[in-house]
Amino acid sequence: MYSMIAAPVPSLNSTIRILLVEDNDISRQLMSDFLGHCGYSIRALSSGSDFAQTMTQFRPHLVLLDLKLPDIDGFMLLEQLQRSSEWANIPVIVVSAFAFQVDRQRALELGARQYLVKPVVLPQIQQAINDELKYLTS
Repeated sequence: MYSMIAAPVPSLNSTIRILLVEDNDISRQLMSDFLGHCGYSIRALSSGSDFAQTMTQFRPHLVLLDLKLPDIDGFMLLEQLQRSSEWANIPVIVVSAFAFQVDRQRALELGARQYLVKPVVLPQIQQAINDELKYLTS
């Protein structure tokens, strides 16, 4: 579960698109609501089955990715992103309950920029997003 600490709303507009892939309904809703409150445009998926279609249609600036999904694991989605010249440079932040170093290392080798272990506080996710998005604007 996620802890919520009051965080200031950044002066972002809703042109920043974030794709959230999280199978847990409560976690997905909580993160979606929080990130929407922070000013981001959010598209949330509960599985990986519509991932490629959503990437093409929504064109996110950043992906928040759980690794344990019901139909395909997040590692396979990371591989899919890296194989695509169109998506390979989109920052991915893994938010997973997999706390083992081997999982972290594998995700980073497959292109994840950051790896956060659940439970995380929502401002930690917001800071990770801000850290990645500053490279888009610089």
